[in-house]
Order: sequence, then C-alpha cells, then structure tokens
Amino acid sequence: MDGKVDLGERVEAAALSKDMVGQSVTVAGWLQDTRNLGGIAFLLLRDRSGIVQVTCLKKKLGDETFAKMTGIPRESVVAITGELKSNDQVSSGFEILPTSYALIAESAAPLPIGVTDKVGVELDTRLNNRFMDLRKPQVLAIFKLRDILVRGMREYLVSQGFLEVTTSKIVAAGAEGGSTLFPIKYFEQQAYLAQSPQLYKQMLMGAGLDRIYELAPAYRAEQSDTVRHIAEFASLDIEMSFIKSEEDVMNILEGLMVHSLEAVLKEGKRYLEELGVEVAVPQTPFPRVTLAEAVGMLAKAGLEVKGDLDTEAEKKLGELMMAAHGAEMYFITKFPVEIKKNTFYAMHDSADPSLTNYFDLDYRGEELVSGGQREHRINVLISQMEAIGYDPKDFEFYLQAFRYGMPPHGGFGLGIERVLHMMLRLPNIRECVLFPRDMYRVVP
Repeated sequence: MDGKVDLGERVEAAALSKDMVGQSVTVAGWLQDTRNLGGIAFLLLRDRSGIVQVTCLKKKLGDETFAKMTGIPRESVVAITGELKSNDQVSSGFEILPTSYALIAESAAPLPIGVTDKVGVELDTRLNNRFMDLRKPQVLAIFKLRDILVRGMREYLVSQGFLEVTTSKIVAAGAEGGSTLFPIKYFEQQAYLAQSPQLYKQMLMGAGLDRIYELAPAYRAEQSDTVRHIAEFASLDIEMSFIKSEEDVMNILEGLMVHSLEAVLKEGKRYLEELGVEVAVPQTPFPRVTLAEAVGMLAKAGLEVKGDLDTEAEKKLGELMMAAHGAEMYFITKFPVEIKKNTFYAMHDSADPSLTNYFDLDYRGEELVSGGQREHRINVLISQMEAIGYDPKDFEFYLQAFRYGMPPHGGFGLGIERVLHMMLRLPNIRECVLFPRDMYRVVP
C-alpha cells in the first residue's frame, strides 16, 4: 500500500465536493494530527486550502499498514488516495477512506514549535522558525489577506489609469536625507538602499507618464525598536500629474482604501473569521484636520504637543477622531515647512508659505501614508534645497527632468504592513512580514 500514489491526480482540500463522493481521490499535504482509538484512527491532513480527515480502519488496512500510517510523525508530508465519503460530523463535510498512501518526507521530532498546540510561543522563537510558524492557519490567514488587499489596490489603480513601474533600489542619494539610509558598497562607488522611489517618481512625471504606481521594498535605517517599525517594508507609491492641488491626490487615496478594504471584506471573510477580526469600510470623504487643529484638539484633551505628532499623540488623536467623527481613517493636512524641512520637494501653501501642501493619512491612531503636492517649478525647488543645506549639484540627475517641462504633480507612499497591522489589530508589525528585518534580525 505504501508508495502507490499519483500526485498528478492531487485535489486540494477545499476543492473536494459532493460530486466526488464515492470516487477515488488523492490528497497531499502535512500530517497535522493523528488520533488513534485502537481499531480506528483519524488523520488530519492539511494543505494550503484547508484540512481533510482521513479515516483509517484497522480491519480494512491490516495491522501492519494501520501501524505505519498511525505512526507517521506530525508535520510529515504525506499523499493519500482513497474513497471520498460524506460525513456531517466533520467540519469539511467529507472524509477519505484510504486505499494507498505515500510518506513523501518524514518530519523530525520534536517539532521546533507546535502548529496546533495551544501553548504560547514568543514572537522571536516563531520568527526563528518561520517556515513552521507559517503552517499555522491563523498566521497564514494574515498573508492571504495581504494578497487580497494588494490585489484590490492594484485593481483600483488600474481602473484609474495608473501604469505600474519599477525603479531602482540602489541609489546615489536619498529622498529624505542621509540619516536613515543604508549605505552599500557598489563596485567602487558609495551607494544606498532606496528609502523611497520619490525622486524617480517625479522624474517620470517629466517623462509624460502622468499616472504611475510602484509596489516594491523600501529601506529605512531608523534606530527604532518598536512594535510599529521595521527596516525593510513594502511601499505602495503613486504619482500623478496635472493636479489642481493635494486634494486630487487625497481623493485617489480615499478611493484606493475603500476599494481595497471592500475586497478584503468580500474575498477574505474566511480569513478574518480565522483571526477573529472585524473590518469596516470607511465612509467618504474622510475627515480632514490641519495639524494645527489636531494639536488644538489634543491640547483640549490634556496632551501638549510641540512640533510633529509622536506615537502617544497619534494614538490619542485616533481616539478623538473616532469620538468626534466616528472615523477610523482621517487626513492630517497642512504640515508646517519646519516639520517637513527635509522634504525639499514639498510645495509650500500659496496662502501661507510657512505651511506645505502635505498630508498624512492615519488609521486608528497610526500613520499609514505621507504625501502631497510636489514643487514642480525648478527655481523654487532649488531654493528649497539650498535652504536646508543641500547642494543642487548632488541632485542634478533629478533636476534635469525639471528643466524641460514639468507638470504640476503629487503623490504618496503607503506602507502595506502598516495597513495590515492596524486593519487586523495585530500586536506587532513583524507579524505582517514573512521574514522581517529590524535592528537585530537579518536571518532567516
């Protein structure tokens, strides 16, 4: 009986149907658990789509085969062929009575971490054994939802006429200053890992592409060891031309968030239930408060803020916005030039030059997005560079695009992991990354 299984005929657990009852089917996956009651044993076989019960009868299989099948270590890879039966007492509604099996890869014992065990395991231990941790349905559900979220974002952007692009992640200069850049040796030159595709996005506006987006890794060498910071993350960046103001960019961002969260609710119900999480689609338009108004709200609540909002202030503002507007998502607008001083490409507000046409989108008290209207006039752009001590000669590759006709434009950068972190109410953003990178972790 051992070894007589054709994997070419394999059916995933979720694809088993009433039409197949009475037929011979082949399933394959990881042996999650075995419950041996003596004359009968129940094997739970797990694949990426779900779990199927295999019911082994000693009288039918014989003592030797029964002993072999029930003795397979947990998490071994096994293929089983047998007759599909209906069984209302099983969660899937089906069971398989095996006629042959193959032990494809036997698992070592003991397991480094349990897959179904209820015993809690520290996050560091889980990440050290990420390949095993990802076998847990609750962990896998996070990345199933990530896939749905990202597909929803792409669908929306394509529907709005955006073109997907890919820009270099090895750069000669940073878009936001050098303090958070990862330096690398690039042949005989000094180079850096890209914090953002910001400069390239703007150059593409000068090329006439008008509406572009990129989903790619970004890198920030921040000395932050918190539950909301990672050194490598997935950034969705968009840029769009011929805008009237930052409001055009904010409107696209609103549509993007609504469409992608609708997709999560429509296609990810099963995974949300696995995690025990409810997700709401925000109403549009999202509330808008200037930074000055936000600081005033916080002051009335007893929290004094000087300069930009820190983590405590962001969380408190999230509570206040929910109480005042019933809003989980909201814009903070009109950031002062002093706060955005390293963002030399930010357009200053024509009505008040001490402010910028820049905004953040926050979700439940955490920043998801930073963006705004860019400065497209080269003389003003150079002046803003020089005002903060940058040498325009270091950015000549970028400034060239502005010398030959640059339309008014704007855009934003959105952290995918930040969205997941807040949407799923996870305790640590590292839960949202397959193999996270932070101040201390470079393996696995």
